Amino acid sequence: MPEPQPRYPALTSTTLGVALSVLAGRRRSLLRDAQAFVRRLDPPLHVEGEVPDLSGCGWVIAVNHYASPTLRAWWIGMSVTATLGSDIHWVMSTAWTYADPLRSRLITPVTEWVFRRLAFVYDFTSMPPMPPRPWEVEARARAVREMLQYVRATACPIVGLAPEGSDSPGGVLMTPPPGVGRFLSLLFRKGLRCLPAGIYEAEGRLHLRLGSPFDGIVPSGGTSEDRDRQAADHVMHAIAACLPERLRGAY
Repeated sequence: MPEPQPRYPALTSTTLGVALSVLAGRRRSLLRDAQAFVRRLDPPLHVEGEVPDLSGCGWVIAVNHYASPTLRAWWIGMSVTATLGSDIHWVMSTAWTYADPLRSRLITPVTEWVFRRLAFVYDFTSMPPMPPRPWEVEARARAVREMLQYVRATACPIVGLAPEGSDSPGGVLMTPPPGVGRFLSLLFRKGLRCLPAGIYEAEGRLHLRLGSPFDGIVPSGGTSEDRDRQAADHVMHAIAACLPERLRGAY
C-alpha cells in the first residue's frame, strides 16, 4: 500500500489576500501568512529540535531545497517562518526556468512577473535562478549587494536561504552551485550565526528538524574556489545532519 501524502491547502482566504496584494503591490507580513497556511496542514507540521532565541544577533537560516510531487518550494519558507515565529528576509528566485523552449517562453516570463511582485510584497531579495544564466551576472551581483545592505541596515537581521538554489531529483541534497560559499562567507563576516534546518516528507506528513546553531566559518587558505566550496560544504553538512540518511546525498 502506498504511503499517504500530506495535504497542502491552496485555495484559502489567505491565498486570496496574497493574490490581491500581489496585484495591488501592498506589503504583507510573511509571518502572519505563514502561520495561517501552516495551521491548515493536514496532518500538522511535525517539528523537531529546539527553537533558539533569535533576538540579540543576526542569523542565517539555511535549509534544504526539498521538493516532491506534492510539495512546492514555497512551503519551505512558510514552514520555517511559522515555526521560528519571526519575519525572515528570504532569498528567492526571480523565476522558474526550464530546459525546454516551450515552457521557457510560456511559463518563465509569468513567474518573473509574479516573483518580482512577491519579493516586493514580503520584502525579499530576488536572486537569479540556478543554474545561472550567462546574462544575469550583474543581476546576481546586484542581489548580493542588496542583501548586504539589508544586513547592514537591520539591527538583528534574519536571512533565510536554501544553498542548493533549485529542486533536486527525489529531494536528495545537491552540491550548491559555485559562489554560494562566498555569499555565505560575506554574511558570516557580518557576524551572522547559522541555524541549519531540514525539511522533508515522511510517514504521511511534513517534517521540519532544526539543528544546532553555530558560527559560520570563513575559510582563509587555498584558492578562491577552494574557499567557496569549504564554506558551502560546512553549511551543507549541518543541513544534512537534520535530514534522514536517504536524503543526505553526497553529505
